Amino acid sequence: MVLHEATLFLDLDGTLFELVDSPEDVRADHRTQALIGQLMRRMDGRVAVVSGRSLAQIDDMLGDAAGTLWISGSHGCEHRWDGVIQSPSRPAALDDVAASFRDFAQDRPGVLVEQKSLGVALHYRLAPEAGASALTLAQELADLHDLYLQHGKSMVELRVGTANKGSAILAMMGHPRLAGTTPVFAGDDVTDEPGFKAVLELGGHAILVGEPRPTLATFGLRSPEKLREWLWRATA
Repeated sequence: MVLHEATLFLDLDGTLFELVDSPEDVRADHRTQALIGQLMRRMDGRVAVVSGRSLAQIDDMLGDAAGTLWISGSHGCEHRWDGVIQSPSRPAALDDVAASFRDFAQDRPGVLVEQKSLGVALHYRLAPEAGASALTLAQELADLHDLYLQHGKSMVELRVGTANKGSAILAMMGHPRLAGTTPVFAGDDVTDEPGFKAVLELGGHAILVGEPRPTLATFGLRSPEKLREWLWRATA
């Protein structure tokens, strides 16, 4: 797979970075920032992050490297492309959801609430026994507030809109600077499947990072470390 004439789309959690117990602890080290810099130079700036994290969270995670990237955050609802920022307003209903999630987590050690600009996530990686109850609560709140219910690895999120990583990739590939290139998307979670579908429809390549599972992806790498190693080699 040749990257020099491609556009590279990267998920973050579980893909470029290892999954950790506390999402707020994820930060790019100097070597990862150097990798992003090399990718941008070798690929003439055609590198994008497509993540469920908000723009603000992505900036915190990537540091200075974030300013050079094309970014779609909040599962395709927020964008910063070529210096242009688009972000819808945060509905007040998400504050009610956050309060309900915090009440749920208060009596369940290990359950974490993650606030995002356009969503609220409930993580139960450290308390798997709470998973069924978390899903039930999230569904009730989604129906009550007319919010989108997003499933993920040991987490559930309520968010605005019906955009996804696939719609974000398709929109970016329509931009004059990216049009005509071959899209390559690396992701790990079920939330990345729409992105895999989008790049395959455009004649590109989809890479599943992590343990094998049923997926649309046509290539696989067993860990974020293996992905980073491959990206170094592919753009050397």
